[in-house]
Amino acid sequence: MTAYTNEELLKGILKNNHVVLKYIYKSYFHKVNAFVCANNGTENDANDVFQESIIIIYRKLKKRKLVLDDKSFETLIHSICRFLWLRELELKRGAMVTVSDMSNYSESIFDEELEEIVLMNERYRLYQEHFQKLGKDCQKILRLFLQQVALKEIADRLGLVSESYAKKRKHQCKEYLIRSIKQDTEFKKIIENDL
Repeated sequence: MTAYTNEELLKGILKNNHVVLKYIYKSYFHKVNAFVCANNGTENDANDVFQESIIIIYRKLKKRKLVLDDKSFETLIHSICRFLWLRELELKRGAMVTVSDMSNYSESIFDEELEEIVLMNERYRLYQEHFQKLGKDCQKILRLFLQQVALKEIADRLGLVSESYAKKRKHQCKEYLIRSIKQDTEFKKIIENDL
């Protein structure tokens, strides 16, 4: 198995290079899995945390806000996974938790932006879950609206009676989506942790 530099690993994530991503998984997942399983988790939980850490790294790279300096990629990914798993345990239990440490990974990697990205990921995942539960018509209307398509054109494309009816349907779909999300216990946990 070829070894990669920090820079090559980060570029591989940014370019969605499957060879590099496979290398990252083979090289670093086993420690994350051991940590999560030692702290009330399963291999599926470890997979979720690992994948989310890759997404966080990707998003930070896209914003050009990730510099490893003298830290290794291994330290970065394990620190993010540790942070994510602690957050998950806190959400499940509703309180701060103590866990068996997987190593001396630096907490200093975490800044307010990382926590913000984690919260954004949680919100986005919740939004997507409830969006997928909407009827196909509501999904189409909201997608077009988010793409800033004019209401008249939405009405024409979807064969709705008028622009005002398209506006009414958009409002109904949006309200249904918001109500559905707010009733989810995960939403309540996310909101409580934001306070």
